[in-house]
Amino acid sequence: MKRIFIIAGEVSGDTHAAGLLRELRTLEPDMKVLGLGGPRMQEVAGDGIEDWVETAGVVGLLEVLKMYRYFKEKMDAVLDALLDQKPEAVILVDYPGFNLRLADGLRRGGYQGRIIYYISPQVWAWKKGRVKTMAKVLDLMICIFPFEKEFYEKSGLRTEFSGHPLVDRVATLKREWKREPDLVGWFPGSRVNEVRRLFPIMMDAAKAIKLAVPGARFAVSAANEKLAGFMREMADAHGMPEAKRWIETGTVYDLMQRAQAGAVASGTATLEAACFGLPYTLIYNVSWATYVVAKLVVRIKHLGIVNILAKREVVKELVQGSLNPDTLAKATVDLLKDAPHRQRFQQELADVVATLGTGGAYARAAKAVHEVTATPPC
Repeated sequence: MKRIFIIAGEVSGDTHAAGLLRELRTLEPDMKVLGLGGPRMQEVAGDGIEDWVETAGVVGLLEVLKMYRYFKEKMDAVLDALLDQKPEAVILVDYPGFNLRLADGLRRGGYQGRIIYYISPQVWAWKKGRVKTMAKVLDLMICIFPFEKEFYEKSGLRTEFSGHPLVDRVATLKREWKREPDLVGWFPGSRVNEVRRLFPIMMDAAKAIKLAVPGARFAVSAANEKLAGFMREMADAHGMPEAKRWIETGTVYDLMQRAQAGAVASGTATLEAACFGLPYTLIYNVSWATYVVAKLVVRIKHLGIVNILAKREVVKELVQGSLNPDTLAKATVDLLKDAPHRQRFQQELADVVATLGTGGAYARAAKAVHEVTATPPC
């Protein structure tokens, strides 16, 4: 019986890992799965998955430093367990801060099994030199963006492009709806720290938007009821109790299809918005310490993946100091008032999304894992 250990450290990684595991089960029904992940992975693999994503999914330099001891102890425990149990394969899903260190630690500790990385870490953006080390410790990279395959293969690392899982998910969620005139969709992120920084800016921007577009209406997508409650408290504290009426829970993909324009926190949701054809502005605001460090290490011109794929600014990016209520209001009003601009924007989004594959991403990824683990390492 083949044994694999799989690790995802964030909500999105939990989703992708679960999709991969589900397809792997069809190829190898008797496979034993252990690992770290979240509730979706548990649905597929059972109690062998430890649910840690709520704790592990922190963002920002200071936030990670505060939890250094926790991550150090978890790393040591996982390394010890894997070097003792020696599963045939270890699958690492995104989450590079932890997973790349684990891969290196496993090889240094003498692990001889397959190490497979799914959902490429964006080293092409922040540390290209890391690819040489990755090529030494990994057996396979499975990437979800087309340009990544050539990038990794130049280092000698075996790489497969599986296509992006969003293509499949969006196909099941699309509705034949017409966009509601003057409806603005706010997407402040799925983490408390993101919402704390972005929602007040959205509330103030709404005031300016109403002056320019009197018929404007607003809806805010909350990732869960806990965040919805937090946003209601923020609305009261901000002196805008009417903003509580904007808040929706569990309707993110519907809202991306209903809204005429919007603003989306940097991250996976920006690509989801593109897949649904939402004309939007990318917004990003973190602690200044995190931002300064990021500026020192990031080596690409654009932050948003749509712009990276397009190699130009398709989506307007309001980042850190350039993000304030006035700039967000202006970008949103421009989208609401200029119909030809919106139509061009949506066509450009569709052109980018077309590069992500035609579906079946998890099945192709599972096939690649199955093939590389079918033969023992040399």
